[in-house]
This record gives sequence, C-alpha cells and structure tokens, in this order.
Amino acid sequence: MPAIGSLRLKTLELGWGAFAAANLAAMALWPSWETIPFHFIWVSLTLLYGFSVWRPPITSFVLAAVAATTGALILADAFHGEQLWGELFEVPLMSAMFLAMVWHARRRQDALAKVERQADERAAMLEQEEQFLHDVSHELRTPVTIARGHLEVLRRNGHGPLQEVDVALDELGRIERILGQLLLLAKSDRPDFVVLAEIDLELFLEDVLMRWSEVAPRAWRLGHVPAGALRVDPEALRIVLDALLENAVKYTDGSDAIEIRALAKGTRVVIEVEDQGCGVPQDALGQIFERFGRADPPRSRTGGVGLGLAIVDAIVKAHGGKSAVQTTRDGSTFSLTFPRFSPARARLEPEPV
Repeated sequence: MPAIGSLRLKTLELGWGAFAAANLAAMALWPSWETIPFHFIWVSLTLLYGFSVWRPPITSFVLAAVAATTGALILADAFHGEQLWGELFEVPLMSAMFLAMVWHARRRQDALAKVERQADERAAMLEQEEQFLHDVSHELRTPVTIARGHLEVLRRNGHGPLQEVDVALDELGRIERILGQLLLLAKSDRPDFVVLAEIDLELFLEDVLMRWSEVAPRAWRLGHVPAGALRVDPEALRIVLDALLENAVKYTDGSDAIEIRALAKGTRVVIEVEDQGCGVPQDALGQIFERFGRADPPRSRTGGVGLGLAIVDAIVKAHGGKSAVQTTRDGSTFSLTFPRFSPARARLEPEPV
C-alpha cells in the first residue's frame, strides 16, 4: 500500500510538471494574458504541496525555480511594455501563499507523526503489559499448584496443625483467584474475548440471584427486569455479576439488602446491582474501574488487589457497553449498559399472513 501511494504521488507530481510547463509556454506566447497561466501555476503548486509534502531542499528548489521562471517572464514583458511593473509584486505574494501552505502542511505532518508515535508506543506498552500478565500468571500457577498439593496431603494425613494448613490453603486459593483474574485481563484486548449468544435476561438474572442467595445470607431482591433477549457472552456476564455481587456481599451485613434489576432503553439494557453497604469514597470513584484501582487501600485482606472491577469494565466494554457507579451513605449502585437487547413484545409479534 505505501508503494501504491508513493506511485500515485509521483504521477501527480509529473502531471503538475507538465501542467506548469504548458502554462509557462502560454505566458511566453500570450504576454497580455499571462496573469491567468501565472496564477494557474502558483495555485496548482500550492494545492500539490498539500498532498505531497516534500523535504526542505526539494521545496526550496521548486519554490526558487517557479519564482524565477514566472518572475523572469513577467519582467521581460514589463521591459517590452506588455505588462505593468506592478505585476512583479505577484511573485512574492504567491510565494508567501505557498510558504503558508508549507508551514501548515508541515505542522499537520508533525502532528500526525507525533500521534502515530504515541499510538505505537501505547500499543507496544499494552502488548508488553498483556505478555507480562500472561507470563507471570502462568509462571506462578505451577508453584502454587505444587504447594497446594503438599498441603492437602498434610491435611489428609493429619500431620501438622490443621488450622495453619487451612489458612495456607485459603491463601493459595486467594492467589489462584488473583492469577485467574490476571489471565482474564491479559485476554481482554483480543477480538475473541467475548463470544455472543442470546439469553433470556429475566431467567439469567434470576438464576444468578438464586445461586448467591444460597451462599451468602443477605436480603436478596430481584427488582424489575424487562422481558426480552440479550445478545451477550453468558459466561462473561456471569463473571461480571459475580464480581459485583461478591463486592456487595463484602461490604454489607447479613440484614442489608442487595438488589439486581434492569431497565430497557430501546435496544440497550441497563443492569443494576444496588447494595446497602458503606458506599464508595468520592475520591475513589474516578479510578474504581481501573486496574489495581481500589476504594479501600488500607483493607488489603478484604479489599483484594483491585482487579475485580477492572475485569467488569473490560468485559462490558468488550460488548460495546459502559460501566458506571453511584454511591451515597446508604450504599452503592453499579450500572452496566449493554447493547443488543430485544424486548419481548418485538420478538413475539405475530408474523404477517
């Protein structure tokens, strides 16, 4: 493709050269009309430079050649009385116009080059980050698996204090969950990160709520959910809701309410998870969905490492949606907007006979 673009520019430049030569000949043949081909030459040169930004030496050479040839023809005609001497001022004026285009085109070229460099650097950083997360996660999984195996053997055989063994197993399980989150984040920029399928939204949310109500004693509620189908990655959506509900359980007590609900907005649907917990500090709202961003830095044992909500945001964005959070003293509400929602009434309309 670059070779084709270069060939087109060369053809354009050669065409302009022939056009300029023809207009120079016209200036020499018809002195009384020479201002017309004169302006054709300069205007076409300025337009050409907008498409093909030459190196400074070439630019200077072309400018000097055009100014010299057109100026010489006007000067000769002025000596013969066929043109006014004032027409010579057109040469510096047109040169100034051309130099203004040179300045503008070079600024644009420098800006584009800067943007391209920044894009390349960002792409390289993202690739390195993904590779790093992938490598670290895989490297750590092997020793964690080995350590877990030895500890489970100790517990089965009754050797050593069982309480300490259980604590060690819990910590290894926590490390495994973190490694799983790191691997999931490492894949979030891939085009096959989500695989879409159609789900019944109401049944899906009801199933998620039932599973959590069996493992965590809270005042669970399923709010209003519009009937319809959502095209989404079911496993990814389950990961998202599990992360939000785990977060809600973490910061609520047994009598607090946790509600899942949804709101249809045309072909988009907003899924909300509301809890009556302690809320999110205002100064943490801006980075709560960032990787390793956390709302509670001091509570390292319960707060995790700040990957759960980053995974939520990555999955929602991979679907073309967005994540948001609102918080008060009475709790927090996480909102997830997904496209590709089909309301039930649109799907159940009878087909025309």
